[in-house]
Amino acid sequence: MSLQSGEWRERIDEVDAALIDEFQSDFPIQERPFEAVGETLGVPAGEALDRVKTLRDDGIFRRFGPVLNPPVIGSSTLAAVSAPEDRFDEVAEIINGYRQVNHNYARDHEWNMWFVVTAGSRQRRDEILAEIEERTDCSVLVLPMLTDYYIDLEFPVVNGDRFARESLETTDATATRISEDAAVDLSELDQRLLLEIQTGFPLVATPYRDVADAVDADVSDVLSAIKRLQRTGCIKRIGCVVNHIVTGFDNNCMVVWDVPDDALDERGQAVGELPYVTLCYHRPRRPEQDWQYNLFTMIHGREAAIVDQKIDELATDHLPYDHDRLYSTETLKQTGARYDDIVGQ
Repeated sequence: MSLQSGEWRERIDEVDAALIDEFQSDFPIQERPFEAVGETLGVPAGEALDRVKTLRDDGIFRRFGPVLNPPVIGSSTLAAVSAPEDRFDEVAEIINGYRQVNHNYARDHEWNMWFVVTAGSRQRRDEILAEIEERTDCSVLVLPMLTDYYIDLEFPVVNGDRFARESLETTDATATRISEDAAVDLSELDQRLLLEIQTGFPLVATPYRDVADAVDADVSDVLSAIKRLQRTGCIKRIGCVVNHIVTGFDNNCMVVWDVPDDALDERGQAVGELPYVTLCYHRPRRPEQDWQYNLFTMIHGREAAIVDQKIDELATDHLPYDHDRLYSTETLKQTGARYDDIVGQ
């Protein structure tokens, strides 16, 4: 049963709905941002702030602030192991013990445990992967992102859509190559800022001023630095991060495809433009580990049958290639990426 049937919809009005659907990104970068938010919503600034607090406390928002971009700031990779059933919990505990592991999911597949490692450097990332392999006695499938076609877990939720962004006609997708090494140089202020905001902004009337006080900088310098970090891709977006599980999109599937290499960019961009595809990216094949897939897509929906229907549509109309469906069966760990060893290298 989808959590869409929960009571959260009964507790919100049109102003809350606008907050949920319109402020997942492009949150104002100014000293008193809730004044601009309140003006847009037609309510006082204090009420806009209180509403965000309530939506966070009710679990509809996971947090408030920036969504950072690990592959730009440091070095990140998706990885997987095939954990023996009788040692599954033991392997999960070892992997989750690394603070550089921010996501870990059980999936219904031979490779049954999928996690993300984000570290300050490619060297440190690979050291962690080697340690995990040694400590778990499980071969690690390492799949760094090579090309980003479309990645965005921002989508309208206050509607009757069966799958993410059903009401949209298309999205914009471009092929963006991703380095396995940090892609930008960070100033000392940038580093202090990223450490301070990695878990979000304080939910106060003057979040940027409070952040500036915490990093011992002028608020004007902090505002400029945050805008710069967004331009360089370190910050993907700023806004209210929705809990898509609570809001009903609790069925999802990672689908992996064996696309001919010479068709990869064309197919990746075309699929990334489909509104029901929430993630689309290129990762390497690993034939030595019997992994032939090179294109990854994610679809989020409110019902498992609808997700399957959209995957069938993908396979029939857009990606007529061998593929595998990896359904998430359990969330083993889910936190924001931690940047303590990414900055100050």
